[in-house]
Amino acid sequence: MTTTVSQPDTSTIALSHRSCRSCTLCCDLPDIDELDKPANALCRYCVRDEGCTAYAARPATCRDFLCGWRTDLSLGAEWDPILSHMMIYRQGAQLTVLVDPRHREIWTEQPYHGHLRRWAAEGRASGGYVIVWVGEEVFKIEG
Repeated sequence: MTTTVSQPDTSTIALSHRSCRSCTLCCDLPDIDELDKPANALCRYCVRDEGCTAYAARPATCRDFLCGWRTDLSLGAEWDPILSHMMIYRQGAQLTVLVDPRHREIWTEQPYHGHLRRWAAEGRASGGYVIVWVGEEVFKIEG
C-alpha cells in the first residue's frame, strides 16, 4: 500500500504511464453544462467502461479535464479510479472527490478515509478542504 503524505496535485499535465483505459467516471459522475448532462447520469456519447463515441468532437470541458489519478504521481495504485470507484480533482482550495453511487461506502473504507482526513488536515492551514460527493449527498471531510 502506498502512503500518501501530501494533498494530491491535480494539475493538468498527464502522467505518461497513466491512462483512462476503461474508466468512464468523468463521463458519468460530474455535471457537464456544455452537454446538458446532469451529475450521476452517463453522457449520451459515452459507452460505459469503453469511452466516448464523439471523442474527436468532445467539448472543451471534456478535452481539458484530467482527473487527479492521471496527473498526480503521489496517488498510489489504490486511487486508480477503476479500483477506487472515485474520481478526484481540485477546484481552487477545494479537493473534490466524486464517488460512483454504485459503490457508495468505499470512501469510508481504508485506506481512502484515512487519506481524505489527512488531506483535509493538511489543507486546512492554507484554507483548503475536502468535499466528497456520493450521488446527491455531500460530505465535508474534517481533518
